[in-house]
Amino acid sequence: MSRAFAVGKLPPSVLQRMLAQIPIEDDRVRIGPRVGEDAAAIALGETYLIAKTDPITFAAERIGWYAVHINANDVAVMGARPRWFLAALLLPEEKTDAALVEQIFQDVLSACRELGVTLCGGHTEITYGLDRPVIVGHMLGEVPRERLVEKRMEPGDHILLTKGIAIEGTAILAREKASELMSDGEVALVERAGRFLFDPGLSVVREALRAVEVARVHAMHDPTEGGLVGGLWELAVAGDVGMHIWKERVRIWPETEALCRRFGLDPLRLIASGALLIVAPPQECSKIIEALRQEQIEVAQIGEVREKAYGLKLEVEGKLIELTPPERDEIARVFEASSPRGG
Repeated sequence: MSRAFAVGKLPPSVLQRMLAQIPIEDDRVRIGPRVGEDAAAIALGETYLIAKTDPITFAAERIGWYAVHINANDVAVMGARPRWFLAALLLPEEKTDAALVEQIFQDVLSACRELGVTLCGGHTEITYGLDRPVIVGHMLGEVPRERLVEKRMEPGDHILLTKGIAIEGTAILAREKASELMSDGEVALVERAGRFLFDPGLSVVREALRAVEVARVHAMHDPTEGGLVGGLWELAVAGDVGMHIWKERVRIWPETEALCRRFGLDPLRLIASGALLIVAPPQECSKIIEALRQEQIEVAQIGEVREKAYGLKLEVEGKLIELTPPERDEIARVFEASSPRGG
């Protein structure tokens, strides 16, 4: 028998093979399913409809809020404004009551109000075999044809990173492991890191839309599962390019470093919603940096685009390390170890 896959995304080789079998017979589909793409783009007159779906599985708390923002991010990185949201909410039997349902619905509505998104449909049911709620979000947005951001990068382009890495992973660890951490005396760390959900926050919608307003952007991507390394790998595959990254330029929050030390995790491979990767010509980057800093959003150049043959390399203290796609997100190891099925 073949080896069962670990928790997380499918292995990249398997995913690439599956996606390669999908026929795209409708010529209105400008961007379809392929590794590194965040959403689909479908031509509708003078605009593109951007369509995205993503589940929330690692977090159990505030999943309605997560679902809206995570899906909105993947619409915004294509230059589109998120407009309409649908959700499939699956709830565990004998653990679901009116208070749980009300909390999730209110979180969804609150997040939609923050972004100016309309909740326009979905499905809710109590499902056999679940031990926690699961929500699958579906976000739709629109963008004028001329402002669609495709992953068409060129050697010499600069790679920018906003905010810092593993914001989402930091918040999840603090919230889901709060009891364990506080029993070790880490009350202040739990409080600070738990607020990462809102400050610096998981949403990249504002910075993505601002970047395309002020400059010519060649690509954007929000690193999620697999962290910064996974996001860079997906971006390079989608753009058919190589990349050179300087580790010392990558911002890692002190709270992130502390939690990664505590659980033995690599912050570069920890789920990273909240950060935005922007790729643009060098002459455009100063416009983006200035505009985002006016919005109090930190941004720094962390790398350059190279030819595909260069590969994906991380420079650490003058030494080059070849980066390969993570087999799974670092956070999966924490939850796997603590589950009844864990090792």
